[in-house]
Amino acid sequence: MPAYIIGITGASGSIYALRLLEELSSRKCMAHIVATHNGKKVFEYETGCKVDNLSNLNKEFIVHDIDNFFSPIASGSFKIDGMIIVPCTMATLGEIATGTSKNLLGRAADVCLKEGRKLIIVPREAPLNLIHIENMLRLVRAGAVIFPAMPSFYGKPNNINDIVNTVVGRLLDALGVQNDLYSKWGF
Repeated sequence: MPAYIIGITGASGSIYALRLLEELSSRKCMAHIVATHNGKKVFEYETGCKVDNLSNLNKEFIVHDIDNFFSPIASGSFKIDGMIIVPCTMATLGEIATGTSKNLLGRAADVCLKEGRKLIIVPREAPLNLIHIENMLRLVRAGAVIFPAMPSFYGKPNNINDIVNTVVGRLLDALGVQNDLYSKWGF
């Protein structure tokens, strides 16, 4: 069974994390969920759901304590198929770029980089300053994928769910997970 780490921070865009988890659940994937303190607050504000209740979506979903460095996802010996941080604040992005693991989310991302595992970061900030861009460049050079939440509109979305699905579908594509959440160009 494929297993992924899903990181959630305090940036706006929690709808992407929720929709991604729904799709992983429907595909019988395991998810290790870790959210920052502000990530939990913003997630509940934007979605009406509590991060701590996300394990109710699927018995294979585990919510980890952000301060628990004894969690299995803190170790390179724990095998996962990839990690997505969605949404990702510039503060968390900066911590990962500098290798300063202040919590389990940063440590899990650092483990992905050191083990050569897929790490996808979905930054939610605009406009970007030079520090943001340099931190993103540093992460790309270290092996991460920077994946801004930029939906396409050639599929002519009818509502916000269609727009969210374009981003989530492309995230699933980046993980190598088959989906038909959005209209691909030329189809």
